[in-house]
Amino acid sequence: MTAGDHRLASIDIDELSLAPATRDVEHERQVAIFDLLEENSFQPEGAADGPYALKISLQDGRLALDITGQGFKRRHLLSMTPFKSIIRDYFMICESYYDAIRHAAPAQIETVDMGRRGLHNEGSEKLRERLEGKIAVDFDTARRLFTLICALQRRP
Repeated sequence: MTAGDHRLASIDIDELSLAPATRDVEHERQVAIFDLLEENSFQPEGAADGPYALKISLQDGRLALDITGQGFKRRHLLSMTPFKSIIRDYFMICESYYDAIRHAAPAQIETVDMGRRGLHNEGSEKLRERLEGKIAVDFDTARRLFTLICALQRRP
């Protein structure tokens, strides 16, 4: 078995679960999906071989991860509660970042971007922690998945 066997080959986000998004947020979501499909490490516990298809949705306020692969099918439901404050803070700093790239000096943009990346990393680590024992993902995969989870939470 090669490391490439445990990867995502397709990602689907339930359209009914997606929150309305700004152009910037929609772009981030599309880039996250593209980057995930280009390179990821995704190994569901108990799965012998990949690649896998992932469908992400919200079900009764919980994150639903539906995974299918060769002879493998599983759903993981995760409470969104541990992510709520990180996502709220991340949205606030993203708004500041988008405003800064349109109106601020490069030094200010860099400062806001460092804060944005820090919160994104925190959300990614929280996701890896919540997936422990269910799905093994590397840090970059967790970062991109966190971006997609945020797409479900965005409020107009």
